[in-house]
Amino acid sequence: MDEVTLKSRAVVFAMCAGAVAFFLAVLATSARGFDLDNIARALIPAVVCAAMCWASAERSIAGTAGAIDAAIARLARAGEGDLDSAIPAEIGEAVPQLARAMQGLFTQMTNNLDSVHRLAMFDPVTGLANRSNFRATCERMLAATPANGGESTGALFFIDLDRFKTVNDTMGHACGDALLGMVANRLRAVADGVAHAPAAAAPLIGRLAGDEFTMFFPAIGDPGEAAEVGHAVLRALAEPFELGGTHVSIGASIGMALCPDHGSTLADLMRAADAAMYHAKGNGRGRAEPFSVELAARIAERTTLEGDLREAIDRDEFALVFQPQISIEQGRVVGAEALLRWRHPREGLRLPLTFLDCAEETGMIVDIGDWVVESVAATIARWGRIGIEQRLAVNVSPRQIDHADFFHGLRAALRRASAPAHLLELEISETLAMQCSDAVLAAIEQLRADGATIAIDDFGTGYSNLSRLRALPIDRIKLDRSLVAHVADDTAARTIAQAVVGVIHALGCEAVAEGVETPAQVEILRIIGCDVMQGYAIAAPMEESAFVSWSRGSVRRAVGDAR
Repeated sequence: MDEVTLKSRAVVFAMCAGAVAFFLAVLATSARGFDLDNIARALIPAVVCAAMCWASAERSIAGTAGAIDAAIARLARAGEGDLDSAIPAEIGEAVPQLARAMQGLFTQMTNNLDSVHRLAMFDPVTGLANRSNFRATCERMLAATPANGGESTGALFFIDLDRFKTVNDTMGHACGDALLGMVANRLRAVADGVAHAPAAAAPLIGRLAGDEFTMFFPAIGDPGEAAEVGHAVLRALAEPFELGGTHVSIGASIGMALCPDHGSTLADLMRAADAAMYHAKGNGRGRAEPFSVELAARIAERTTLEGDLREAIDRDEFALVFQPQISIEQGRVVGAEALLRWRHPREGLRLPLTFLDCAEETGMIVDIGDWVVESVAATIARWGRIGIEQRLAVNVSPRQIDHADFFHGLRAALRRASAPAHLLELEISETLAMQCSDAVLAAIEQLRADGATIAIDDFGTGYSNLSRLRALPIDRIKLDRSLVAHVADDTAARTIAQAVVGVIHALGCEAVAEGVETPAQVEILRIIGCDVMQGYAIAAPMEESAFVSWSRGSVRRAVGDAR
Protein backbone atom coordinates (compact mmCIF):
# COMPACT_ATOMS: atom_id res chain seq x y z
CA MET A 1 0.00 0.00 0.00
CA ASP A 2 1.34 3.45 -0.98
CA GLU A 3 2.40 5.69 1.91
CA VAL A 4 0.01 8.58 2.64
CA THR A 5 1.89 11.86 2.05
CA LEU A 6 1.17 15.47 2.89
CA LYS A 7 0.62 16.21 -0.82
CA SER A 8 -1.95 13.44 -1.26
CA ARG A 9 -3.79 14.65 1.82
CA ALA A 10 -3.83 18.21 0.40
CA VAL A 11 -5.30 16.97 -2.90
CA VAL A 12 -8.03 15.07 -1.07
CA PHE A 13 -8.76 18.13 1.06
CA ALA A 14 -9.05 20.41 -2.04
CA MET A 15 -11.32 17.95 -3.82
CA CYS A 16 -13.57 17.66 -0.79
CA ALA A 17 -13.74 21.45 -0.42
CA GLY A 18 -14.64 21.78 -4.14
CA ALA A 19 -17.30 19.10 -3.83
CA VAL A 20 -18.89 20.87 -0.87
CA ALA A 21 -18.86 24.20 -2.78
CA PHE A 22 -20.39 22.51 -5.81
CA PHE A 23 -23.12 20.88 -3.72
CA LEU A 24 -23.96 24.18 -1.97
CA ALA A 25 -24.08 26.05 -5.31
CA VAL A 26 -26.42 23.47 -6.79
CA LEU A 27 -28.71 23.75 -3.77
CA ALA A 28 -28.69 27.54 -4.05
CA THR A 29 -29.92 27.41 -7.67
CA SER A 30 -32.24 24.43 -7.38
CA ALA A 31 -35.39 26.56 -7.03
CA ARG A 32 -35.53 26.87 -10.80
CA GLY A 33 -34.90 23.11 -11.16
CA PHE A 34 -31.88 21.05 -12.01
CA ASP A 35 -30.57 21.63 -15.49
CA LEU A 36 -27.24 21.80 -17.21
CA ASP A 37 -27.00 25.56 -16.85
CA ASN A 38 -27.42 25.35 -13.06
CA ILE A 39 -24.88 22.59 -12.82
CA ALA A 40 -22.43 24.50 -15.01
CA ARG A 41 -22.81 27.64 -12.91
CA ALA A 42 -22.29 25.54 -9.74
CA LEU A 43 -19.02 24.20 -11.07
CA ILE A 44 -17.49 27.66 -11.19
CA PRO A 45 -17.49 28.31 -7.38
CA ALA A 46 -16.55 24.66 -6.78
CA VAL A 47 -13.47 24.94 -8.96
CA VAL A 48 -12.54 28.30 -7.45
CA CYS A 49 -12.91 26.93 -3.91
CA ALA A 50 -10.90 23.81 -4.69
CA ALA A 51 -8.15 25.84 -6.32
CA MET A 52 -7.93 28.23 -3.38
CA CYS A 53 -7.83 25.31 -0.91
CA TRP A 54 -5.12 23.61 -2.97
CA ALA A 55 -3.09 26.80 -3.17
CA SER A 56 -3.31 27.28 0.58
CA ALA A 57 -2.40 23.66 1.31
CA GLU A 58 0.42 23.76 -1.25
CA ARG A 59 1.91 26.78 0.49
CA SER A 60 1.75 25.04 3.88
CA ILE A 61 3.18 21.86 2.43
CA ALA A 62 6.04 23.71 0.80
CA GLY A 63 7.08 25.30 4.13
CA THR A 64 6.76 22.05 6.07
CA ALA A 65 8.54 20.05 3.40
CA GLY A 66 11.47 22.49 3.47
CA ALA A 67 11.64 22.20 7.24
CA ILE A 68 11.57 18.42 7.02
CA ASP A 69 14.33 18.44 4.41
CA ALA A 70 16.40 20.63 6.71
CA ALA A 71 15.67 18.27 9.64
CA ILE A 72 16.77 15.26 7.61
CA ALA A 73 20.01 17.00 6.66
CA ARG A 74 20.66 18.01 10.29
CA LEU A 75 19.99 14.47 11.54
CA ALA A 76 22.42 13.14 8.93
CA ARG A 77 25.14 15.46 10.28
CA ALA A 78 24.30 14.30 13.81
CA GLY A 79 24.79 10.72 12.67
CA GLU A 80 28.31 11.72 11.59
CA GLY A 81 29.06 13.14 15.05
CA ASP A 82 27.90 16.78 14.82
CA LEU A 83 25.79 17.25 17.94
CA ASP A 84 26.79 20.88 18.57
CA SER A 85 25.47 22.80 15.54
CA ALA A 86 22.21 24.71 15.99
CA ILE A 87 18.83 23.41 14.79
CA PRO A 88 17.96 25.23 11.48
CA ALA A 89 15.53 28.15 12.03
CA GLU A 90 13.03 26.97 9.37
CA ILE A 91 12.40 23.79 11.42
CA GLY A 92 11.46 25.85 14.46
CA GLU A 93 9.20 28.08 12.35
CA ALA A 94 7.39 25.34 10.42
CA VAL A 95 7.44 22.45 12.92
CA PRO A 96 8.35 23.75 16.39
CA GLN A 97 7.58 20.42 18.09
CA LEU A 98 10.12 18.69 15.85
CA ALA A 99 12.75 21.34 16.61
CA ARG A 100 12.25 20.88 20.36
CA ALA A 101 12.40 17.07 20.06
CA MET A 102 15.63 17.23 18.04
CA GLN A 103 17.25 19.62 20.52
CA GLY A 104 16.33 17.34 23.44
CA LEU A 105 17.65 14.31 21.57
CA PHE A 106 20.98 15.96 20.80
CA THR A 107 21.39 17.16 24.39
CA GLN A 108 20.71 13.67 25.76
CA MET A 109 23.09 12.08 23.26
CA THR A 110 25.83 14.58 24.19
CA ASN A 111 25.37 13.79 27.90
CA ASN A 112 25.43 10.04 27.22
CA LEU A 113 28.58 10.30 25.14
CA ASP A 114 30.25 12.38 27.86
CA SER A 115 29.36 9.70 30.41
CA VAL A 116 30.67 6.93 28.17
CA HIS A 117 33.89 8.86 27.58
CA ARG A 118 34.39 9.40 31.30
CA LEU A 119 33.81 5.70 32.02
CA ALA A 120 36.13 4.62 29.21
CA MET A 121 38.96 7.03 29.97
CA PHE A 122 38.81 7.94 33.66
CA ASP A 123 38.76 6.02 36.91
CA PRO A 124 35.31 6.53 38.50
CA VAL A 125 36.69 6.41 42.08
CA THR A 126 39.49 8.98 41.77
CA GLY A 127 38.71 10.85 38.55
CA LEU A 128 42.25 10.16 37.38
CA ALA A 129 43.15 8.71 34.00
CA ASN A 130 42.58 4.96 34.00
CA ARG A 131 45.13 2.42 32.79
CA SER A 132 44.28 2.60 29.07
CA ASN A 133 43.97 6.40 29.10
CA PHE A 134 47.24 6.83 30.99
CA ARG A 135 49.10 4.52 28.64
CA ALA A 136 47.73 6.14 25.48
CA THR A 137 48.33 9.69 26.71
CA CYS A 138 51.79 8.95 28.07
CA GLU A 139 52.83 7.25 24.83
CA ARG A 140 51.71 10.35 22.90
CA MET A 141 53.69 12.56 25.28
CA LEU A 142 56.79 10.41 24.86
CA ALA A 143 56.42 10.42 21.07
CA ALA A 144 56.10 14.22 21.08
CA THR A 145 59.18 14.70 23.24
CA PRO A 146 62.13 15.79 21.08
CA ALA A 147 65.44 13.97 21.33
CA ASN A 148 67.69 15.95 23.63
CA GLY A 149 71.16 14.58 23.10
CA GLY A 150 70.65 11.68 25.54
CA GLU A 151 69.58 13.96 28.40
CA SER A 152 66.64 12.94 30.58
CA THR A 153 63.38 14.18 29.18
CA GLY A 154 60.85 12.75 31.60
CA ALA A 155 60.34 10.69 34.75
CA LEU A 156 57.82 7.95 35.49
CA PHE A 157 56.80 7.20 39.08
CA PHE A 158 55.16 3.91 40.06
CA ILE A 159 53.37 4.35 43.41
CA ASP A 160 52.04 1.46 45.50
CA LEU A 161 50.20 2.19 48.75
CA ASP A 162 51.70 0.24 51.65
CA ARG A 163 48.78 -0.48 53.99
CA PHE A 164 45.72 0.11 51.85
CA LYS A 165 44.50 -3.51 51.98
CA THR A 166 44.29 -3.37 55.77
CA VAL A 167 42.08 -0.26 55.58
CA ASN A 168 39.91 -1.85 52.89
CA ASP A 169 39.48 -5.06 54.88
CA THR A 170 38.83 -3.49 58.28
CA MET A 171 36.79 -0.40 57.33
CA GLY A 172 35.03 -1.58 54.19
CA HIS A 173 35.24 -0.85 50.48
CA ALA A 174 33.33 2.43 50.75
CA CYS A 175 35.98 3.82 53.09
CA GLY A 176 38.66 2.32 50.86
CA ASP A 177 37.25 4.16 47.85
CA ALA A 178 37.08 7.39 49.84
CA LEU A 179 40.73 6.92 50.83
CA LEU A 180 41.74 6.39 47.19
CA GLY A 181 40.00 9.65 46.31
CA MET A 182 41.99 11.47 49.01
CA VAL A 183 45.22 9.92 47.75
CA ALA A 184 44.41 11.15 44.23
CA ASN A 185 43.85 14.68 45.54
CA ARG A 186 47.22 14.68 47.30
CA LEU A 187 48.95 13.46 44.16
CA ARG A 188 47.30 16.29 42.21
CA ALA A 189 48.55 18.75 44.84
CA VAL A 190 52.11 17.43 44.51
CA ALA A 191 51.92 17.65 40.71
CA ASP A 192 50.57 21.21 40.90
CA GLY A 193 53.33 22.21 43.31
CA VAL A 194 56.17 20.93 41.16
CA ALA A 195 57.63 23.55 38.85
CA HIS A 196 57.37 22.37 35.29
CA ALA A 197 57.59 23.76 31.78
CA PRO A 198 54.56 25.24 30.02
CA ALA A 199 51.04 23.93 30.37
CA ALA A 200 51.53 21.51 27.47
CA ALA A 201 54.08 19.62 29.58
CA ALA A 202 51.88 19.31 32.69
CA PRO A 203 52.28 16.08 34.69
CA LEU A 204 50.00 13.13 33.94
CA ILE A 205 48.52 11.14 36.84
CA GLY A 206 46.77 7.80 36.54
CA ARG A 207 45.38 4.96 38.62
CA LEU A 208 46.34 1.61 37.17
CA ALA A 209 44.34 -0.68 39.44
CA GLY A 210 43.69 -1.31 43.12
CA ASP A 211 46.15 0.79 45.13
CA GLU A 212 48.62 1.36 42.28
CA PHE A 213 49.11 4.87 40.88
CA THR A 214 51.42 6.32 38.24
CA MET A 215 52.72 9.81 37.57
CA PHE A 216 54.61 10.99 34.49
CA PHE A 217 56.51 14.28 34.57
CA PRO A 218 57.65 15.10 31.02
CA ALA A 219 59.76 18.10 32.05
CA ILE A 220 61.92 16.50 34.75
CA GLY A 221 65.49 16.59 33.56
CA ASP A 222 67.74 14.87 36.11
CA PRO A 223 67.76 12.23 38.88
CA GLY A 224 67.93 14.88 41.60
CA GLU A 225 64.68 16.45 40.45
CA ALA A 226 63.04 13.04 40.26
CA ALA A 227 64.18 12.24 43.80
CA GLU A 228 62.68 15.52 45.07
CA VAL A 229 59.32 14.66 43.48
CA GLY A 230 59.45 11.15 44.90
CA HIS A 231 60.10 12.46 48.42
CA ALA A 232 57.33 15.04 48.01
CA VAL A 233 54.90 12.22 47.20
CA LEU A 234 56.15 10.21 50.19
CA ARG A 235 55.63 13.17 52.52
CA ALA A 236 52.16 13.84 51.14
CA LEU A 237 51.02 10.24 51.55
CA ALA A 238 52.67 9.80 54.97
CA GLU A 239 50.34 12.43 56.49
CA PRO A 240 47.34 10.77 58.22
CA PHE A 241 44.01 10.68 56.40
CA GLU A 242 40.79 11.49 58.24
CA LEU A 243 38.46 8.63 57.41
CA GLY A 244 35.22 7.72 59.15
CA GLY A 245 36.02 9.90 62.13
CA THR A 246 39.46 8.31 62.63
CA HIS A 247 42.96 9.11 61.41
CA VAL A 248 44.43 6.50 59.10
CA SER A 249 48.11 6.26 58.11
CA ILE A 250 49.16 4.28 55.07
CA GLY A 251 52.34 5.50 53.32
CA ALA A 252 53.66 4.30 49.97
CA SER A 253 56.54 2.66 48.16
CA ILE A 254 57.69 4.40 44.97
CA GLY A 255 59.78 3.31 42.01
CA MET A 256 61.27 5.92 39.67
CA ALA A 257 62.49 5.58 36.08
CA LEU A 258 63.99 8.26 33.82
CA CYS A 259 63.58 8.62 30.06
CA PRO A 260 65.70 7.76 28.12
CA ASP A 261 68.18 6.50 30.74
CA HIS A 262 65.95 3.59 31.76
CA GLY A 263 63.92 3.24 28.57
CA SER A 264 62.51 5.31 25.75
CA THR A 265 59.14 3.54 25.51
CA LEU A 266 56.39 3.42 28.09
CA ALA A 267 56.71 -0.37 28.37
CA ASP A 268 60.39 -0.08 29.26
CA LEU A 269 59.80 2.74 31.73
CA MET A 270 56.93 0.91 33.40
CA ARG A 271 59.04 -2.23 33.75
CA ALA A 272 61.91 -0.26 35.27
CA ALA A 273 59.70 1.77 37.65
CA ASP A 274 57.85 -1.39 38.72
CA ALA A 275 61.12 -3.14 39.52
CA ALA A 276 62.32 -0.11 41.49
CA MET A 277 59.04 -0.04 43.43
CA TYR A 278 59.42 -3.70 44.47
CA HIS A 279 62.99 -2.90 45.47
CA ALA A 280 61.61 -0.10 47.66
CA LYS A 281 59.14 -2.50 49.28
CA GLY A 282 61.87 -5.05 49.85
CA ASN A 283 64.01 -2.43 51.60
CA GLY A 284 61.39 -1.67 54.21
CA ARG A 285 58.57 0.24 52.44
CA GLY A 286 57.97 3.97 52.72
CA ARG A 287 60.80 4.63 50.28
CA ALA A 288 61.31 6.14 46.83
CA GLU A 289 63.89 4.13 44.92
CA PRO A 290 65.32 4.93 41.48
CA PHE A 291 65.95 2.27 38.89
CA SER A 292 69.64 1.44 38.71
CA VAL A 293 72.21 -0.57 36.82
CA GLU A 294 72.23 -3.07 39.68
CA LEU A 295 68.47 -3.51 39.40
CA ALA A 296 68.78 -3.90 35.66
CA ALA A 297 71.34 -6.64 36.17
CA ARG A 298 69.09 -8.27 38.75
CA ILE A 299 66.13 -8.20 36.35
CA ALA A 300 68.24 -9.67 33.57
CA GLU A 301 69.47 -12.36 35.95
CA ARG A 302 65.92 -13.06 37.06
CA THR A 303 64.71 -13.31 33.46
CA THR A 304 67.51 -15.75 32.68
CA LEU A 305 66.70 -17.76 35.80
CA GLU A 306 63.03 -18.02 34.85
CA GLY A 307 63.93 -19.25 31.38
CA ASP A 308 66.46 -21.76 32.75
CA LEU A 309 63.91 -23.04 35.28
CA ARG A 310 61.32 -23.66 32.58
CA GLU A 311 63.91 -25.58 30.58
CA ALA A 312 64.93 -27.50 33.71
CA ILE A 313 61.35 -28.68 34.18
CA ASP A 314 61.11 -29.75 30.54
CA ARG A 315 64.54 -31.46 30.59
CA ASP A 316 64.11 -33.17 33.99
CA GLU A 317 67.23 -31.55 35.46
CA PHE A 318 66.17 -31.89 39.12
CA ALA A 319 67.43 -34.47 41.58
CA LEU A 320 66.95 -35.47 45.22
CA VAL A 321 69.70 -35.90 47.79
CA PHE A 322 69.18 -37.33 51.26
CA GLN A 323 70.46 -36.11 54.64
CA PRO A 324 70.27 -38.69 57.44
CA GLN A 325 68.36 -38.16 60.70
CA ILE A 326 69.82 -39.98 63.69
CA SER A 327 68.08 -41.12 66.87
CA ILE A 328 70.26 -39.90 69.72
CA GLU A 329 69.06 -42.56 72.16
CA GLN A 330 69.34 -45.51 69.79
CA GLY A 331 72.27 -44.28 67.72
CA ARG A 332 70.76 -45.38 64.44
CA VAL A 333 69.34 -43.85 61.32
CA VAL A 334 65.61 -43.27 61.71
CA GLY A 335 64.99 -41.25 58.60
CA ALA A 336 66.29 -38.87 55.98
CA GLU A 337 65.18 -35.54 54.62
CA ALA A 338 64.81 -35.37 50.83
CA LEU A 339 66.48 -32.19 49.62
CA LEU A 340 66.01 -30.78 46.14
CA ARG A 341 68.93 -30.02 43.85
CA TRP A 342 69.09 -28.58 40.35
CA ARG A 343 71.70 -30.02 37.99
CA HIS A 344 72.22 -26.83 36.03
CA PRO A 345 73.85 -27.57 32.65
CA ARG A 346 76.30 -24.63 32.95
CA GLU A 347 76.56 -23.83 36.67
CA GLY A 348 76.57 -27.32 38.13
CA LEU A 349 74.57 -28.36 41.22
CA ARG A 350 72.39 -25.50 42.52
CA LEU A 351 70.83 -25.36 46.00
CA PRO A 352 67.11 -24.59 46.50
CA LEU A 353 67.82 -21.16 47.99
CA THR A 354 69.06 -19.99 44.59
CA PHE A 355 65.87 -20.78 42.69
CA LEU A 356 62.89 -21.67 44.92
CA ASP A 357 61.82 -18.04 45.49
CA CYS A 358 61.64 -17.54 41.73
CA ALA A 359 59.75 -20.82 41.35
CA GLU A 360 57.25 -19.73 44.03
CA GLU A 361 56.63 -16.30 42.49
CA THR A 362 56.21 -17.60 38.94
CA GLY A 363 54.06 -20.59 39.87
CA MET A 364 56.63 -23.09 38.57
CA ILE A 365 56.82 -24.49 42.10
CA VAL A 366 53.66 -26.44 41.26
CA ASP A 367 55.41 -28.31 38.43
CA ILE A 368 58.51 -28.80 40.56
CA GLY A 369 56.34 -30.00 43.43
CA ASP A 370 54.65 -32.52 41.15
CA TRP A 371 58.09 -33.81 40.14
CA VAL A 372 59.11 -34.10 43.81
CA VAL A 373 55.90 -35.99 44.65
CA GLU A 374 56.48 -38.55 41.90
CA SER A 375 60.17 -38.90 42.79
CA VAL A 376 59.48 -39.32 46.51
CA ALA A 377 56.79 -41.92 45.79
CA ALA A 378 59.18 -43.85 43.54
CA THR A 379 61.98 -43.62 46.13
CA ILE A 380 59.77 -44.88 48.96
CA ALA A 381 58.61 -47.74 46.76
CA ARG A 382 62.26 -48.74 46.08
CA TRP A 383 63.12 -48.51 49.77
CA GLY A 384 60.14 -50.65 50.68
CA ARG A 385 61.20 -53.33 48.19
CA ILE A 386 64.78 -53.57 49.55
CA GLY A 387 63.74 -53.53 53.20
CA ILE A 388 64.74 -49.98 54.22
CA GLU A 389 62.49 -48.88 57.09
CA GLN A 390 63.78 -45.33 57.58
CA ARG A 391 61.18 -42.66 56.89
CA LEU A 392 61.69 -40.11 54.12
CA ALA A 393 60.81 -36.50 55.02
CA VAL A 394 59.80 -34.02 52.31
CA ASN A 395 59.02 -30.30 52.63
CA VAL A 396 55.66 -28.90 51.53
CA SER A 397 55.85 -25.47 49.85
CA PRO A 398 53.56 -22.55 50.80
CA ARG A 399 51.87 -22.73 47.37
CA GLN A 400 51.12 -26.44 47.82
CA ILE A 401 49.78 -26.28 51.35
CA ASP A 402 47.05 -23.90 50.22
CA HIS A 403 45.43 -26.70 48.25
CA ALA A 404 44.05 -29.98 49.55
CA ASP A 405 44.47 -31.35 46.00
CA PHE A 406 48.23 -31.55 46.57
CA PHE A 407 47.77 -34.01 49.41
CA HIS A 408 45.17 -36.01 47.51
CA GLY A 409 47.63 -36.14 44.60
CA LEU A 410 50.38 -37.34 46.93
CA ARG A 411 48.19 -40.21 48.19
CA ALA A 412 47.39 -41.13 44.61
CA ALA A 413 51.09 -41.10 43.66
CA LEU A 414 51.97 -43.37 46.59
CA ARG A 415 49.27 -45.82 45.52
CA ARG A 416 50.38 -45.78 41.88
CA ALA A 417 53.94 -46.55 42.92
CA SER A 418 52.82 -49.16 45.50
CA ALA A 419 54.82 -47.16 48.03
CA PRO A 420 54.29 -47.86 51.77
CA ALA A 421 52.86 -44.65 53.26
CA HIS A 422 54.48 -45.30 56.67
CA LEU A 423 57.85 -44.42 55.14
CA LEU A 424 56.66 -40.89 54.27
CA GLU A 425 56.95 -37.84 56.52
CA LEU A 426 55.61 -34.42 55.49
CA GLU A 427 57.35 -31.33 56.84
CA ILE A 428 55.21 -28.19 57.13
CA SER A 429 56.57 -24.87 58.39
CA GLU A 430 55.29 -23.52 61.69
CA THR A 431 53.71 -20.42 60.11
CA LEU A 432 51.91 -22.41 57.42
CA ALA A 433 50.65 -24.92 59.96
CA MET A 434 48.93 -22.09 61.82
CA GLN A 435 47.18 -20.91 58.65
CA CYS A 436 46.17 -24.03 56.72
CA SER A 437 42.48 -24.57 56.03
CA ASP A 438 40.17 -27.25 57.39
CA ALA A 439 40.15 -28.94 53.98
CA VAL A 440 43.95 -29.20 54.05
CA LEU A 441 43.90 -30.54 57.61
CA ALA A 442 41.38 -33.17 56.57
CA ALA A 443 43.60 -34.20 53.64
CA ILE A 444 46.64 -34.41 55.95
CA GLU A 445 44.61 -36.56 58.36
CA GLN A 446 43.87 -38.99 55.52
CA LEU A 447 47.58 -39.33 54.77
CA ARG A 448 48.30 -39.85 58.45
CA ALA A 449 45.60 -42.52 58.61
CA ASP A 450 47.44 -44.29 55.77
CA GLY A 451 50.55 -44.40 57.98
CA ALA A 452 52.44 -41.21 57.06
CA THR A 453 53.86 -38.98 59.78
CA ILE A 454 53.73 -35.19 60.00
CA ALA A 455 56.47 -32.84 61.22
CA ILE A 456 56.42 -29.11 61.94
CA ASP A 457 59.50 -27.47 60.41
CA ASP A 458 61.34 -24.28 61.45
CA PHE A 459 59.72 -24.28 64.90
CA GLY A 460 60.60 -21.22 66.95
CA THR A 461 60.63 -18.68 64.10
CA GLY A 462 56.91 -18.02 63.74
CA TYR A 463 53.88 -17.38 65.92
CA SER A 464 52.32 -20.54 67.31
CA ASN A 465 48.97 -20.91 68.94
CA LEU A 466 49.70 -23.76 71.32
CA SER A 467 46.06 -24.88 71.54
CA ARG A 468 45.89 -25.12 67.76
CA LEU A 469 49.30 -26.80 67.65
CA ARG A 470 48.05 -29.40 70.12
CA ALA A 471 45.02 -30.07 67.88
CA LEU A 472 47.08 -30.54 64.72
CA PRO A 473 47.82 -34.08 63.47
CA ILE A 474 51.61 -33.94 64.08
CA ASP A 475 54.23 -36.41 65.24
CA ARG A 476 57.51 -34.47 65.30
CA ILE A 477 58.60 -30.86 65.66
CA LYS A 478 61.92 -29.64 64.24
CA LEU A 479 63.78 -26.88 66.07
CA ASP A 480 64.80 -24.12 63.72
CA ARG A 481 68.50 -23.76 62.94
CA SER A 482 68.56 -20.39 64.73
CA LEU A 483 67.75 -22.18 68.03
CA VAL A 484 70.50 -24.74 67.49
CA ALA A 485 73.31 -22.51 66.20
CA HIS A 486 74.46 -21.13 69.60
CA VAL A 487 73.45 -23.82 72.10
CA ALA A 488 77.09 -24.80 72.68
CA ASP A 489 78.44 -21.32 73.40
CA ASP A 490 75.54 -19.23 74.71
CA THR A 491 73.76 -19.96 77.98
CA ALA A 492 70.61 -18.05 77.01
CA ALA A 493 70.37 -19.90 73.70
CA ARG A 494 70.81 -23.21 75.53
CA THR A 495 68.09 -22.30 78.02
CA ILE A 496 65.67 -21.33 75.23
CA ALA A 497 66.38 -24.51 73.28
CA GLN A 498 65.81 -26.61 76.40
CA ALA A 499 62.50 -24.85 77.06
CA VAL A 500 61.36 -25.40 73.48
CA VAL A 501 62.25 -29.09 73.71
CA GLY A 502 60.17 -29.27 76.89
CA VAL A 503 57.18 -27.72 75.09
CA ILE A 504 57.57 -30.21 72.21
CA HIS A 505 57.61 -33.16 74.58
CA ALA A 506 54.60 -31.74 76.43
CA LEU A 507 52.73 -31.77 73.12
CA GLY A 508 53.48 -35.48 72.81
CA CYS A 509 55.89 -35.04 69.89
CA GLU A 510 59.51 -35.93 69.21
CA ALA A 511 62.02 -33.06 69.16
CA VAL A 512 64.22 -32.98 66.05
CA ALA A 513 67.23 -30.68 65.86
CA GLU A 514 68.35 -29.68 62.36
CA GLY A 515 71.41 -27.74 61.32
CA VAL A 516 73.64 -29.53 63.85
CA GLU A 517 77.15 -28.58 62.75
CA THR A 518 79.58 -29.40 65.57
CA PRO A 519 80.27 -32.22 68.09
CA ALA A 520 79.68 -29.72 70.90
CA GLN A 521 76.18 -29.04 69.63
CA VAL A 522 75.53 -32.79 69.43
CA GLU A 523 76.48 -33.21 73.08
CA ILE A 524 74.41 -30.26 74.34
CA LEU A 525 71.35 -31.31 72.35
CA ARG A 526 71.66 -34.84 73.74
CA ILE A 527 71.79 -33.46 77.28
CA ILE A 528 68.76 -31.16 76.90
CA GLY A 529 66.67 -34.04 75.57
CA CYS A 530 66.49 -33.82 71.77
CA ASP A 531 65.33 -37.09 70.27
CA VAL A 532 66.65 -36.83 66.72
CA MET A 533 69.47 -34.86 65.05
CA GLN A 534 70.20 -33.83 61.50
CA GLY A 535 73.11 -31.82 60.14
CA TYR A 536 76.65 -31.85 58.85
CA ALA A 537 77.92 -33.01 62.25
CA ILE A 538 76.11 -36.27 61.47
CA ALA A 539 76.38 -36.47 57.69
CA ALA A 540 76.13 -34.24 54.63
CA PRO A 541 73.31 -34.71 52.09
CA MET A 542 74.17 -37.57 49.74
CA GLU A 543 72.95 -39.45 46.70
CA GLU A 544 70.44 -42.26 47.25
CA SER A 545 72.91 -45.08 46.76
CA ALA A 546 75.36 -43.48 49.19
CA PHE A 547 72.62 -43.00 51.76
CA VAL A 548 71.52 -46.64 51.52
CA SER A 549 75.10 -47.80 52.08
CA TRP A 550 75.72 -45.27 54.87
CA SER A 551 72.50 -46.15 56.72
CA ARG A 552 73.52 -49.82 56.80
CA GLY A 553 76.94 -49.02 58.30
CA SER A 554 78.04 -48.40 61.83
CA VAL A 555 75.85 -45.49 62.82
CA ARG A 556 76.77 -45.72 66.49
CA ARG A 557 80.34 -45.06 65.48
CA ALA A 558 79.31 -42.03 63.45
CA VAL A 559 77.49 -40.51 66.41
CA GLY A 560 80.42 -41.28 68.65
CA ASP A 561 82.77 -39.52 66.23
CA ALA A 562 80.48 -36.48 66.21
CA ARG A 563 80.74 -36.30 69.95
